[in-house]
Amino acid sequence: MNPSPAPPKERSQRDRRRNHDSRTRAGSRPPLAIVLGLLTIFGPISMDLYLPVLPALTGELQSTTSVAQLTITACLLGLAIGQLVAGPLSDRLGRRMPLLIGVVAYTLTSALCALSPTIETLIIARFVQGLAGAVGIVIAQAAGRDVYSGAKLLRYYGRLTVLGGLAAIIGPVIGGQLATVTDWRGVFLFLAAVGVAVLLASLVVFQETLPANLRVTGGLSHTLQDFRRLLADPVFVGAVLITGFTYSAVFAYLSGATYILQGMYGLSPQGYSLAFGLISFGFMVFGFIAGGLSERWSERGTLTLGLIMTAAGALGLLATALLHLPLVAIILSLFTMVSGVAVTSPPATSLALKDYPDIAGTASSLLGLARYAFGGIAAPLVGIGGANDAVPFGIVAAASAAAAVLCLGLVRRQSRARAG
Repeated sequence: MNPSPAPPKERSQRDRRRNHDSRTRAGSRPPLAIVLGLLTIFGPISMDLYLPVLPALTGELQSTTSVAQLTITACLLGLAIGQLVAGPLSDRLGRRMPLLIGVVAYTLTSALCALSPTIETLIIARFVQGLAGAVGIVIAQAAGRDVYSGAKLLRYYGRLTVLGGLAAIIGPVIGGQLATVTDWRGVFLFLAAVGVAVLLASLVVFQETLPANLRVTGGLSHTLQDFRRLLADPVFVGAVLITGFTYSAVFAYLSGATYILQGMYGLSPQGYSLAFGLISFGFMVFGFIAGGLSERWSERGTLTLGLIMTAAGALGLLATALLHLPLVAIILSLFTMVSGVAVTSPPATSLALKDYPDIAGTASSLLGLARYAFGGIAAPLVGIGGANDAVPFGIVAAASAAAAVLCLGLVRRQSRARAG
């Protein structure tokens, strides 16, 4: 079935978008791409930097493992909800002003996290920190769609995946080293300093990528109409669900690995940071490969390969937990699973956003909502059995991978229907 013709107003906006695309592709500069890449670090750096000191934080604030993991959940939910708000706003107000406000708010709330006297206040501060950090994440995706298309857009999303992996490598390594000279409060002050650096870079380099004549008009009803338009597309929904389920496996890893690798396998904070860095290196390398592979082979073929890797790694984790296999088994399984998620990320993001240049911010917000909300739900489930039980971790990872594989069927069936 062919889609119904777009209204004249929408067709006119798309014509303006095509003209804008040709101009911005010719004029996009490497410094802008670098700043857009830096904006993607808010998510991983907010999550990963303090993971090596999470057990120490749990003890100092006299908390339990499961409650302390709610600081991760709160940040993830903030990142999810914040994108749901920031995406549509950036389609209406432009990208630059919401970005600057978000980075300032992130810097201030990172400092508030450092001053939290109890675990309850830290959870609240982490939620607000996530809300603020969400702005940079969604605008990095939406502004990239403003200035790139086609093969360049695939390569751009591949680079975002690489930078996310690089931040994941640097985050725990820096966090492990900071743990030798400061406590967890100092780690959050370091996050505030990162916010200041990103703010300065944005002020100097980031110029508006969405001209006023391309911005969406209308109020809440128009936003709801945009959401209905996106959710009526099975390819978009399938890509979003795949992203959500695969990243729920990753966030289960982020939440549980610090307790499992340090508590059950006896790694020091520095040893954990090195293991985490190795796994994140796989995420970075395979994310880079996936961008080029999607361009030369196919988006859906690359997506399938990534899901096979993710499922194999998740099943390995479950087997490791049930059979109490040695450290090398869990490291290899984590490496395979996380690398598989990196392979799925560029094609899934491209499938979700490439057909919606006129509402890229709104589309990005739903993609981010799935990524962080699913992760926020999965993270506390890992700690149900306590710090010395890896079985819930394996179950969450395997169930998430299985659900993502099922969603691939939705994407592929719709693809064949369109071809017919």
